[in-house]
Amino acid sequence: MRINHLSLVNFRNYHHISIDFSGGINCLLGHNGAGKTNLLDAIHYLSFCKSYFNSFDNQNILHEEEMFVIQGLFEKDGNKEEIYCAQKRNERKQFKRNKKNYDKLSEHIGLLPVVMITPMDAALLYDGSDIRRKFVDTIISQVDVNYMNALIEYNRALQHRNATLKQFQESKTWDDTLISMYDTILISRGKAIFKKRQEFTKEFSPLFLKAYMEISGESEHAHVEYSSNLFEGDFEGLLAQAQPKDKVLTYTSTGIHKDDWIFCMEGKSLKKFASQGQQKSFIIALKVAQFRYLKKLYKSAPILLLDDIFDKLDDTRVNCLIDMVCGDEFEQVFITDTNLLRMKKLLENREKDYRLFPIASGMIQEKEIAMER
Repeated sequence: MRINHLSLVNFRNYHHISIDFSGGINCLLGHNGAGKTNLLDAIHYLSFCKSYFNSFDNQNILHEEEMFVIQGLFEKDGNKEEIYCAQKRNERKQFKRNKKNYDKLSEHIGLLPVVMITPMDAALLYDGSDIRRKFVDTIISQVDVNYMNALIEYNRALQHRNATLKQFQESKTWDDTLISMYDTILISRGKAIFKKRQEFTKEFSPLFLKAYMEISGESEHAHVEYSSNLFEGDFEGLLAQAQPKDKVLTYTSTGIHKDDWIFCMEGKSLKKFASQGQQKSFIIALKVAQFRYLKKLYKSAPILLLDDIFDKLDDTRVNCLIDMVCGDEFEQVFITDTNLLRMKKLLENREKDYRLFPIASGMIQEKEIAMER
């Protein structure tokens, strides 16, 4: 799969830009603030119907303008896909595939798989478990609509159950029937989600380890471990056991919404004991494993978006990464960097088509440099 053309109007720092891309490596080059990352985010918008960085669509409209438009021409399995996204201030977002509106944006998820790696992904190591759950849920939801629907229904029931617990405490009342109704949904959907997360982790872990070894060039053992309350017993029993505690806390204290994934290296916490280079390699390996997981299920390579990934990586790891993405396994790749000469040197002796796009102040500064193999 590839994106052949991207057009932006009033998106972030772009008044208007229209770009044709290489089917191989595309390097967006310029100083910080030039708008390189915004182009990657526009591609992400066309895949996921939202920004990778900002969940408030109105805030992605260029200052003092009334709307933004993102259009992309994709090619997938020999078919052309025209994707259109428009956001007017304080209005409902428009999203079209081949000039037809979607009834639900969720129907679009998974059509155009994209994997993005940015410095913000450090949150996977340092932030709370909700970030890691979102990472896993996003991957599985792209390939399993039943999982996505179960997750939506679980979270809706959880929200209602928590609100009800709070209401009961305030009114000093209790209704077993109402709580039982929410518990039935949580148990049914939660067990299905738990099973799928187990299956995913079993398949994902070896993909991750392989990617880490390729990027680091080292023999240290890194692994990902799934942690869940449901390993401790049947979900129905866990909810019943936790009910007195939930009454006091006024929220549901056990369930798959507490799941986490533990990141370790040589049996120790990655966050506490790994170097910055090891941590960065770990994050990139997670995303490469995501790429391979999706490619295996889609039978087609996702678009890979690499934003400012060379920071904290030594020359060996940088070359290992470039070797990897220039291989046949990866098709279309986007890389942002501040150093044009470095990127040209990294790519010029590799057997992969590439284009270098110098960018400043939301504009392509000169005709792109193309190298067709």
